[in-house]
Amino acid sequence: MDDDRHMPTFGELQGNFDDMRRGENMDEEKDTEETEEKTEVKAEAAPKQPKAPREKKPRAPKAEKAEKKQEAKETVVEHYAPGTRQVEIDFDVYRYTSQEEFDEAIDRYWDGFDFECGERVTEYDTVNVMQAFADYAAYIDAGTGRERRDSLLKALMHRAEASRPVLDFFAFVTEGVLHNPNSPMRNDELYIPILEVLVESPLYDEYDRIVPLYDLELARQNRIGNVANDFIYTLANGKTGRLHSIDSDYVILMFSNPGCPMCREIIEEITSSPLINEMMENDRIEVLAVYPDEDLVAWRDHIGDIPQSWINAYDAGMRITEARSYNLQAIPSLYLLDSEKRVIIKDGTSVAQIENAIAYFEAM
Repeated sequence: MDDDRHMPTFGELQGNFDDMRRGENMDEEKDTEETEEKTEVKAEAAPKQPKAPREKKPRAPKAEKAEKKQEAKETVVEHYAPGTRQVEIDFDVYRYTSQEEFDEAIDRYWDGFDFECGERVTEYDTVNVMQAFADYAAYIDAGTGRERRDSLLKALMHRAEASRPVLDFFAFVTEGVLHNPNSPMRNDELYIPILEVLVESPLYDEYDRIVPLYDLELARQNRIGNVANDFIYTLANGKTGRLHSIDSDYVILMFSNPGCPMCREIIEEITSSPLINEMMENDRIEVLAVYPDEDLVAWRDHIGDIPQSWINAYDAGMRITEARSYNLQAIPSLYLLDSEKRVIIKDGTSVAQIENAIAYFEAM
């Protein structure tokens, strides 16, 4: 069926709109006249008493209003379910073409974390923040010097001192990445500046400082570049020797347990390393395997697990553990020492690390 309705043009619509406005204006004028007449009648009947003039409040300038509006918007707090909030990290190492750009970006790395969140820190996804910190630690370890690196780590923990809950949260995160025995990024050198903040924090009392102080004492043992702590080891035949008495260009010190699967893997990696085997044949490197615990029956049962070309020993009386001269929380633990027994690799878990370090020093 054809639609014969006339569709008005924009001009006709505009004209209708103007007529409607004129009609409204006429009605308004009429209403105004009637209102004025009523007012005059009321005024003749009963003259009003003059009212005290109202004090007019000065209107805030537009800029001030806009500023207050923005402040109100900023004070709106967004809430998250526990463990769901993601830390916002605006950092891409491939974006920076100079050390200056890298330094500026790394200084802003944690600006996306709300350090003022207090008790609401539980809203953050711990695994997400741990990954962000692991990346951060790797970036500053590779991209900055030791002094700058330690300063950045301390600055992070000082920002976390905004409240006790946030400090506890970052203490947990950093411990999980840098100190947990199962973490592939376990690193005392990076953990030390964090512990130094924790043991001096005004938010912690003497009881709170017990564990950080203990960890700090262990972490400061055998630091890279320092001479490793000496100790006496005992062989299967009862003879003893000292670490510092081993005469070699390099010493691989391995703390291990009998029957430990990962220890077995490390042993296989060392024995299959062409570089290490060549240096052993040329009497330039010695491998000292030390069992630090007290079950000598188990140790003797696994003597055959250690190659005969190695020094296979145990710590009689567990003197190393008692003196806390080495951090033995994680087994196996590898150290690479130079001819002066200075530490090159500390608490390593990879034979590749040792090979790379030897290759580096040999090329110098």
